[in-house]
Amino acid sequence: MSTAYLNTLGIVCALGADRAAVAQALFAGDTDRLVPTPGWIPGFTPPVGRVHAELPALPATLWAHDNRCNRLLLAAAHQIEPDLQAAATHYGRLRIGVVLGTSTGGIEEATVGHAGYRQTGAWPRGYHYRDQELSDPAQCLADWLGSEGPCYVISTACTAGARALISAQRLLDAGVCDAVVCGGVDALTRLPLNGFHALGALDGEHCRPFAADRHGINLGEAAALFLMTHERGPVHLAGTGASSDAYHMSSPEPGGTGARDAMLTALARAQLGPGAIDYVNLHGTATPLNDAMEARAMAAVFPHGVPCSSTKALTGHTLAAAGALEAAFCWLALDAGRLPPHCTQGLLDASLPALDFVAPGTRLKPGQPHWLMSNSFAFGGNNASLIFGDTP
Repeated sequence: MSTAYLNTLGIVCALGADRAAVAQALFAGDTDRLVPTPGWIPGFTPPVGRVHAELPALPATLWAHDNRCNRLLLAAAHQIEPDLQAAATHYGRLRIGVVLGTSTGGIEEATVGHAGYRQTGAWPRGYHYRDQELSDPAQCLADWLGSEGPCYVISTACTAGARALISAQRLLDAGVCDAVVCGGVDALTRLPLNGFHALGALDGEHCRPFAADRHGINLGEAAALFLMTHERGPVHLAGTGASSDAYHMSSPEPGGTGARDAMLTALARAQLGPGAIDYVNLHGTATPLNDAMEARAMAAVFPHGVPCSSTKALTGHTLAAAGALEAAFCWLALDAGRLPPHCTQGLLDASLPALDFVAPGTRLKPGQPHWLMSNSFAFGGNNASLIFGDTP
């Protein structure tokens, strides 16, 4: 079993701009944050999970990193700045790593810049090529913090935030770092919105994970950051599992074999049986193929059932941030002793294996250890599963 701990959490998403606001909306099952918003796709107005809080400006020394993605990142980092600075002082800046997941970075600003260049033949004022470099969020955060340890971005689509936590754990276990700032960030941009629309995977109405009439995803934006160390903290990263079934570029393997393998690996590394898990945060995108695959994988791993929910009906799918965001929801659930409800409207898909969806108001049983799992699945058959426990 791993000895990595998540010592603190910074979070911003459509549900709120700090831990307290996010927790309140999460456990209330607030689905009103996905709002139809014009301007992203010509002739189509999908609901999106946008952060409406004012985001912090970047310091003047970081002007070349200034884009919405990095402002979301700094909004989360500001919440835990005292903990990060204390870690840097305690361990030394050479021993602090930064590992993030992202899929779009500052591509929206790059898109605007390229459009301006095509129209005028000159790059717009403020355009910087760095906006479209996937490594930029990690470098921005490292420069802001002054850390000098390993610094990189993972971009495995919708598992990237989860894979960042797995990589952070490996850096600790290998003795390369004493602390790692890890998580995920993605901003709403036209590129993925139009791309998913072209694939026919974007729902023009509120998404409905595991519903009979589900049609696809809604997109959102978020940043979630943790400080991970070997020192005992409030949440234990007990087990991790990853797999890549490489079944298809964009469609999951129908039987869920890769998803099942990731969950079983996480359970084995946590030295837990399926019956020990109190809750699973499902990937639950509301696409017909993904939900069907995940339901089959869940039935195989948890034949006797387990409380579960998809929180994407509350936040939208935040792409590379999703794995970190939903890990943060597990962090909040352990902290509050409450579980996020499953908020799909309409009839559930009776053709899928039945899952034990969490009802509003459900609480964890007091007086015992709790173990929560979070699943993330991505294009290319990339799968990740994380198990978290509360610390006695």
